[in-house]
Amino acid sequence: MRVVVTGATGNVGTALLRRLDPGVEVVAVARRLPAAGPPYDRAEWKRIDIGVPGAEEPLAEAVRGADAVVHLAWLIQPSRDEATTHRVNVLGSERVFAAAVRAGVRHLVHMSSVGAYTRADKDRRVDELWPVGGIPSSCYSRQKSAVERLLDGVERDHPDLVVSRPRPSLILQPDAASEVKRYFLGPLVPTALLRLAAARGLPVLPLPRGLVLQFTHADDVADAVARVLDTRLPGAVNIASEPVIGPRDLAALVGARHVPVPETALRAVAAATWRLHAQPTSPGWIDLALGAPILSAERARAELGWTPASDAREVVRQLVEGMARRDGVRRSPPLHPG
Repeated sequence: MRVVVTGATGNVGTALLRRLDPGVEVVAVARRLPAAGPPYDRAEWKRIDIGVPGAEEPLAEAVRGADAVVHLAWLIQPSRDEATTHRVNVLGSERVFAAAVRAGVRHLVHMSSVGAYTRADKDRRVDELWPVGGIPSSCYSRQKSAVERLLDGVERDHPDLVVSRPRPSLILQPDAASEVKRYFLGPLVPTALLRLAAARGLPVLPLPRGLVLQFTHADDVADAVARVLDTRLPGAVNIASEPVIGPRDLAALVGARHVPVPETALRAVAAATWRLHAQPTSPGWIDLALGAPILSAERARAELGWTPASDAREVVRQLVEGMARRDGVRRSPPLHPG
């Protein structure tokens, strides 16, 4: 099998290169190429910026002869420049899909997200039939939803093409710890505070009661993607580990006492510090965290035989410890601890 993977130096891309069977021939696409070494040396690399007009030609060359395309490339920052993220995430995805269609690829796998779904109450689980209208105040959610609509058109116009849409929860691993801190916490949460949380715990953690989330290890997401490739499972499939993590659980994981605060207060703090450039997380991310549904991963378990190896609590604990150590992957530009 010959598989083209876009965004192959990122969080999930790195995990997928570790997971794919040695017999799979991998063509890896990235805007910035990695240094030599595992797991990146198992792939043939193509330097392509999918967000640039004219990327259609090198993409067509990269996907020629491929059995499957796994589209992972996605730009989270700069969150203050929606035109740039739209150019990569939406227009770039459209270029990848068009290249796969023109090359006659039989299987297209797009990494969607829980963020594509419409808001839902946290006291229920949703399956893959829940609407993918996104959460309007979140740029990330709007763009994930927009790409889902692009995929609807691809499926309609090309019924012979198998289109798969993994929709994972938040994806973490220690190798992405520095990237996660850089993208979402910035200088507002110093590394010294994370070291304290990892070593001795924090006194309190102020969070809204409605902040209920799911976390999945990148290796488990990569395993699900590999199974999608093996089975050619069509359609959407939710990917999420257990247990569901609430604010008290998050506090316990950093040795703190949970102090409930209003959702409006957290959003106001995020908005103020974001406007002051004190941290990189826009208030739309708070809306997404508070509104994103809790996923049922029953289809993944039943039809892929997927069982996550990592407990969600351990995934969070490993991330906090990784951020305290400034973990990363020096061979990967996006995962580099610097």
